[in-house]
Amino acid sequence: MSKLHITTEDGIKTVVIDNPPANIWTVDVINEMNNFFHSLKHDHETKAVVFKSANPHFFVAHLDLNTINGTPEGQEGIYAFSKMIENVKTLPQLSIAVVDGFARGGGNEFTMACDITYGTENAAFAQPEIGVNIPTGGQGGVQFARRLGRKKAMQVLLTGEDISAPDAEALKIITKYVPKAELDEYLEGILNTLRARDLRDVAMYKDIVNASIRDEAAGASIELRYFLERAAEDKTQTIIKAFLKSGGQTEREATDFAGVFADTAAELAKSES
Repeated sequence: MSKLHITTEDGIKTVVIDNPPANIWTVDVINEMNNFFHSLKHDHETKAVVFKSANPHFFVAHLDLNTINGTPEGQEGIYAFSKMIENVKTLPQLSIAVVDGFARGGGNEFTMACDITYGTENAAFAQPEIGVNIPTGGQGGVQFARRLGRKKAMQVLLTGEDISAPDAEALKIITKYVPKAELDEYLEGILNTLRARDLRDVAMYKDIVNASIRDEAAGASIELRYFLERAAEDKTQTIIKAFLKSGGQTEREATDFAGVFADTAAELAKSES
């Protein structure tokens, strides 16, 4: 890997995209990312992947316009980009994009393909492809239509306007606007929670949520199947007993729900020692 700097800590991989001068999705970066995704398919230790940028101005500016040339080589690059978008959407691990700069075109499409996206006051999101006489090519138009609705999607797609992180949160383009000064602490809190989960917990909810978006009835069926399977597990019964012993299902839940879970964790740790 020459364009992606990857580190691993406690089940979390951090990928820093570093392709000066503007973090363009060039074919070599796309191929590196696809190879990285391939390596995660059988990785049972990694629970989440955090994507960041080494560039102070851009998360990813957009797809390399040199690939849009009508040649077989150009089309191959576009297909690789499309595959990358699908790959991040279908990762078994949780994918988190942390955006502290511009994410336009393919950059924004990548962040929307991630499971979670945070944006700071320096972030902006846009699909400006119409300015170079092309439509969106990485599901940007599809996602804007699904998230924004017809009227707002038509406006932002035809104007190509930048959308700030607070507005992007309101439009459901990103998960949450987080001020840069608070970002590290906020992200670490989320990651600490994820470290306590198993990869199968992530995969389970990705399965339920993705199915529900496509078809409510299918999502309900999958959810019930997981519920019944998990209810029959010894692990579930052990946790429930510890939870009830720690004040679960009492008035304590109204004032100290977190404390009930903390005592539950302590009770479980005591039984394991």
